[in-house]
Order: sequence, then structure tokens, then C-alpha cells
Amino acid sequence: MRSLFLLTALALAALIGAAVFFRVVPMPAAAWHVELGAVTPPASPNFALLTGTGAPVIAADLATVAARIDAQAQSEGARLIAGEPGTGHMTYVVRSRIMGFPDAVSIRLLPQAQATRVEIYSRSRFGHSDIGVNAARLARWVAAARG
Repeated sequence: MRSLFLLTALALAALIGAAVFFRVVPMPAAAWHVELGAVTPPASPNFALLTGTGAPVIAADLATVAARIDAQAQSEGARLIAGEPGTGHMTYVVRSRIMGFPDAVSIRLLPQAQATRVEIYSRSRFGHSDIGVNAARLARWVAAARG
């Protein structure tokens, strides 16, 4: 019985330690703020990427689209680590609610006539599969950009 209690206590301590680690692990802007035109997708399926002709075009100016995306990012608890919404190139860190797993989201807004192309790349720092979290985030952020 004592061994079971000890094992449970160790497992709980490991879980708490992991949660603390994932919440404080640094996400240096130099490593995560990327130029989306030069992105090579990773071999693991823990990302979502919309660039080039696959990127959505929103019928609004760059400043409006940037403000909408920034508002959505903030509503999800994302923290801007590089760039500025006004420049059209920014990178956010979003952490999962329970364990604090960090994901990086880089965005490049490209003006096109009376619209804005939204190139966006969301990827997990840890793990092999993200079980669709990054694709779902992109869908929400693009929907918010549409207004």
C-alpha cells in the first residue's frame, strides 16, 4: 500500500513539474519569428500552414485584418513575441490551458488591391501530433480576420 502511495505521489510530482516546465520554457523570437515564404514544413504532423495560393484573401485592408487577428489572438491568451500587427508580420505564443504546451503562430499579411492575403503558420514546439489543434486555431483566426 505504501508503494502505491509513493508511486502516485511521484507521478503527481512529475506531472506538476512537467506543467511548470512547459509554462516557463522560453520561446525565443529569433527561433520562432519566421519569414513565411521560406518555411519548410516539418516532417511531423504537428503544424498547420497556409501560404501562397493556399492562403486566404480577406476583403479588408491590412490594418483592419491585423487588428482583427490581434484581438482574436489576445482573446485566446496569445502573447506577441515578435513583430507588430501594424507591420503585417507578427509571431505569437499560445499555450494550452492545462499543461501549458507552447505553440508558435507566425502571420504575414500581404496587401492585394482592395484586400489582404493572410499567410499563417501554427506549429507545436513539443510532440509529434497536435490532434488538429493548430488547424483549428488557423480556422478560428482566419474566421476572425474575415470579421
